[in-house]
Amino acid sequence: MIVHLAWMLAFGVLHLRGRRRVVAVARARHEVRGPLAVARLALGGLERSARVEAIDFELRRAALALDDLVGGGRGDEAGPVDVGRLLSDAAPAWTALAEGFGSALVVEPAALLVEGDPLRLAQACANLVANALEHGGGHVHVRATLMGGHVRVEVRDDGPGLPAPLSTLVDSARGRRSHRGHGLAIAAAIARRHGGRLLSLPSGSGAHLVLELPEAPPTPRRRRSLSRLRDGS
Repeated sequence: MIVHLAWMLAFGVLHLRGRRRVVAVARARHEVRGPLAVARLALGGLERSARVEAIDFELRRAALALDDLVGGGRGDEAGPVDVGRLLSDAAPAWTALAEGFGSALVVEPAALLVEGDPLRLAQACANLVANALEHGGGHVHVRATLMGGHVRVEVRDDGPGLPAPLSTLVDSARGRRSHRGHGLAIAAAIARRHGGRLLSLPSGSGAHLVLELPEAPPTPRRRRSLSRLRDGS
């Protein structure tokens, strides 16, 4: 994936020190951001479709990941986020990734609202899905639910399960210099910044990860829209 290219380039210069490292980071950032910008401009001339939107989403996520890695990340934005739309918009990109791994992906969005940064939340969800597809394989199920005033994005797979407790995996990722093992840590950090948490629930087989976020009270207009969606009208 494009996002992984940004990770790999940035981690490739982390072992350098002093002035050499600063120059290497700046050059890596320049060499990735340029093509990303050109690619997004090229997409603007195409007819909008689910696949084009998916590519644009991945390009924006790659730019965000690159900024974070080289220390120039933007501040999180705040606003109402429709979790159902977030999952629906990301589904084409995830489906393409699943096909690459030879896996089957099912995405069940739901009309639920949280407060936060849509791109950051999409980044968290995408890392969980990518992790499930890469390490879980087989069938991956993504769904949004509501429980106890919290919106949950659940990602389940039928693979071998997590190799260690979630907290251990998240903590150990901080000391790794390879590009692997950081998806869960990114998702957990984003969840905390949004007043939520990343959970690992018991599962008969595979891993069952949950991004749990506080539900946002809908505005009157949004409440009417959600009501129509739930009533099927």
